[in-house]
Amino acid sequence: MELKQIKTLLEVSHSREIMRRYFVVNGFDGALTMLGLVMGFYVSDRVDLAVVITTCVAAALALSMSGISSAYISEAAERRRTLAQLEKAMASSLNESHHARAAIWIPWLVALVNGIAPLLIALIIIVPLWLARSGITFALGPLPTAMVMALVIIFLLGVFLGRVGGTFWLWSGLQSLAVALVTVGLIYLVG
Repeated sequence: MELKQIKTLLEVSHSREIMRRYFVVNGFDGALTMLGLVMGFYVSDRVDLAVVITTCVAAALALSMSGISSAYISEAAERRRTLAQLEKAMASSLNESHHARAAIWIPWLVALVNGIAPLLIALIIIVPLWLARSGITFALGPLPTAMVMALVIIFLLGVFLGRVGGTFWLWSGLQSLAVALVTVGLIYLVG
């Protein structure tokens, strides 16, 4: 499928907003999960960096697979339902229409966005861990550096949402950051 066809299907199905929402929501989940994992390792007894990396990658893959499968299942059902309602209203089959193609392809596109977001963001957050494992040193250490990366990404996701929603970007970014800091505080108290 070429880019022009994808754009048409996104327009017909009104899916751009859904994909953007899924990217941000699951991206936030990926960032907050990585922040929680890294913070958990930070407050626990000294853990080998290889174990931290393996655990974070495994969690990122699990979030990705969960995102892909759950989004595909729910989107495919919603698209089939919408197509059936449209066919009923028009009293004819739409098998050869853009709407029918959207009912097939949009669930896959939404699922990929939903699954790629947490994986991509999680992998970015754990870059300092890989770099530390290969011998690069960080002033804060690898775990705190990864936590700072997670906090920055969470703040930026909030800024993005603020811009999309037409609210003050800084306020939206700070709200997202506050959620992350509360999470860090709770993990610190538990640890």
